[in-house]
Amino acid sequence: MFTLPNILTISRIALIPAIVVLYYYQPSYSDTPIFSWFNLYLVAAYAVVSVTDYFDGLLARKMDLASDLGAFLDPVADKLMVSTALILLVDFYPVDSHWYITLSAIIIISREILVSALREWMGTIGKRSNINVSWVGKVKTFMQIFAILFLLYQQPFFGLPIFKIGVILLLVATFLTLWSGFIYLKEGLKTLNT
Repeated sequence: MFTLPNILTISRIALIPAIVVLYYYQPSYSDTPIFSWFNLYLVAAYAVVSVTDYFDGLLARKMDLASDLGAFLDPVADKLMVSTALILLVDFYPVDSHWYITLSAIIIISREILVSALREWMGTIGKRSNINVSWVGKVKTFMQIFAILFLLYQQPFFGLPIFKIGVILLLVATFLTLWSGFIYLKEGLKTLNT
């Protein structure tokens, strides 16, 4: 149970409250953002959580430590991490001027709930293996993480418009979310015909 990959996965979940605390210690940003160490710590914490997502799976495969607990906790940790960050971003950016962030968050979180429910249902009928992670789903996760990192940082970096880049990445991630959700739904519906 307490293998290194599982410990990494559990640490991702345990770090989520720290990310929330750091988020609320940020100063309010105006049109001219003010640098804040809390903002940097927030992005660093989210980056660490995101990197452990890669390493827990890699270590489980390389060290032959894959487990049922790890298979259950890994997607839960991913969904908690992304959903929490998106809710924080919706809280930070006003809906009237940044409605696309709110809409993207609703689409992404709704898709995560739908796919989780689909996997659960597939598991109850013994066909969970029919719903495997697609390459679109993996790219979607990668894009979500980078979009969130950019949007959490918010401030220009060596002249790069970090916020605008984050918004573009979030919109791409939202498109990939819809695409991968459709793939999962299509695979799930095939089982109704068998």
